[in-house]
Amino acid sequence: MSNFVAPEIKTFVAWDYAVFAALFLVCASIGVFFAVKERKKKTSKEFLVGGRQMTCGPIAFSLTTSFMSAVTVLGTPSEVYRYGASFVLFFLAYALVIFFTAELFLPVFYRSGITSTYEYLELRFNKIVRLAATLIYVLQTVLYTGIVVYAPSLALNQVTGFDLWGSVVATGFVCTFYCTLGGLKAVVWTDAFQMIVMVVGFVTVLIRGTTLNGGSAKVWENAYEGSRLNLFDFDIDPLRRHTFWTIVIGGTFTWLGIYGVNQSTIQRCISCKSEKHAKMALYLNLLGLWIVLGCAVFCGLVMYSHYRSCDPWTAEFISAPDQLMPYFVMDIFASMPGVPGLFVACAFSGTLSTVAASINALATVTFEDLVKKGFPNLSEKMSTWISKGLCILYGILCTSMAAAASLLGGVVQASLSIHGMCGGPMLGLFTLGIVFPWANWKGAIGGLLAGITLAFWTGTGSFIYPAPPAKSIPLQLSTLNCTLANGTEVLTTVATTAAPERPLLADTWYSLSYLYFSAIGCLGCAIIGLLISFITGPNKGEDIPPVLIKPVCNPFCFWSESLKTSLWCSVRHDKQEVDFEKNLPNVIANKAAGDDTLKNINRDHERHFPGYNPEENSYTNITRESRL
Repeated sequence: MSNFVAPEIKTFVAWDYAVFAALFLVCASIGVFFAVKERKKKTSKEFLVGGRQMTCGPIAFSLTTSFMSAVTVLGTPSEVYRYGASFVLFFLAYALVIFFTAELFLPVFYRSGITSTYEYLELRFNKIVRLAATLIYVLQTVLYTGIVVYAPSLALNQVTGFDLWGSVVATGFVCTFYCTLGGLKAVVWTDAFQMIVMVVGFVTVLIRGTTLNGGSAKVWENAYEGSRLNLFDFDIDPLRRHTFWTIVIGGTFTWLGIYGVNQSTIQRCISCKSEKHAKMALYLNLLGLWIVLGCAVFCGLVMYSHYRSCDPWTAEFISAPDQLMPYFVMDIFASMPGVPGLFVACAFSGTLSTVAASINALATVTFEDLVKKGFPNLSEKMSTWISKGLCILYGILCTSMAAAASLLGGVVQASLSIHGMCGGPMLGLFTLGIVFPWANWKGAIGGLLAGITLAFWTGTGSFIYPAPPAKSIPLQLSTLNCTLANGTEVLTTVATTAAPERPLLADTWYSLSYLYFSAIGCLGCAIIGLLISFITGPNKGEDIPPVLIKPVCNPFCFWSESLKTSLWCSVRHDKQEVDFEKNLPNVIANKAAGDDTLKNINRDHERHFPGYNPEENSYTNITRESRL
């Protein structure tokens, strides 16, 4: 029980509910609009990847909103409030992630003509690797999406009085509704609208909070005095929770694992009408990521300035740090009905976009990797109906998982980290295929299992045996100006208890920063995969279609053609313009027959990809009908 008297914080009123409901209504209307507009030409490809004719603008908005969920809106300001503004260093990690995604992974996925990223794994390795990766992705995404729905609903419920299960069910229903009706185009354009709502919500909070706290100069001064502006900590200790190195290096691996090879990202990129548009979307998205990150970090500093002498978390006015931001909003907008509703709309814009992206990506992966494998001769009409049915199925599953998350208690944080722990090994798997020509399918399977084992071993150990407080303790928070309850003392004496026994690895391996979980999984997968490949007999470069390998040595060997060619490991990148899509049925047939060498690719008919533009050195998506 708190020793302090909590100030009266109002709950939602009619105007707040009206603003929030308007968000859901607009999102649902976008789904209806695209369902009516394109009802006559809606094929499964049109439904799942927007007919591959999207432009860079809406895709950039969609990418930003999908990965800036309510966890970011609520969690990042709280993180800055407690630990300082070093979180802003993620802008470097985001830049590295976008660069590697655009220049390393995207060209391979785009030119391969795939719909599901896991199609690549079958083309590069075999269907066993593809199936294993698909199942891991489905389980990981359903669990993560359920928690993304539940966590912000719980935080907002306990602070604003907003109905918990009403928000959970409404979120699941609306996302399923517009995904099922409008497909990817509805998801993308709804995300663009939600991006605007998210930024407007942040800016509104920033203006009001800064004004109440004496202006931006005063906020900056208070943050400096409270040690919230110590950004550059170059301590190389990997056990420290956040340093320059853990954020930039560990953050890059973490975000590449859930971004660079994630179906949700790649599905949007390959829906662009050209490779150039896809890359532009990624780089424009980087600007969006920086804007949202900057807003969230400065919100945390404003919140610290406001509560620097009466911390509501330490005073137990709230029960969890994630409730700080909604508590702050209800506090500063107590006299402005409707504005708290705008912030809740801001938070749920992130949730809606993440859930919608996940539902659409899950439907795509399941249809392409599982349904079409079992029923290859489905008609277009039946394929479209099955795709819509899968959207409904995953919408129900994700909403149900949100209900299950309410029973997890302290395991919720562990479940959120599963996304990162699975993303690292998956990043390692795709890196094996794209960068290392000699990696074979046995190495891919062995590396994936090793990477998951290492990542989960480290992650699970860190949850059972948390790092010592010295490695992750928050900065000082004060309750000096909080009102004491009658008859209570500020200081209480706590009986000392013996420290629980900790194993040898508890203060070393298990105490690694959580941002390194993905790096451990990725490097473990790549290293073990290469070792197994060499032991079992590496692939020969000349037997691998060049479109499946990215020649990363090219930028570093521009001065020597002979050196560059030797580093291609016999992969014929001088024949990069192979019409690979034309040969995809033969490749897959060879895989099904157990031919791992792809020797049956007809090299006598090598020519440019359909859609290749030699002037732009880029590729353009054209419909399959125009190719025939």
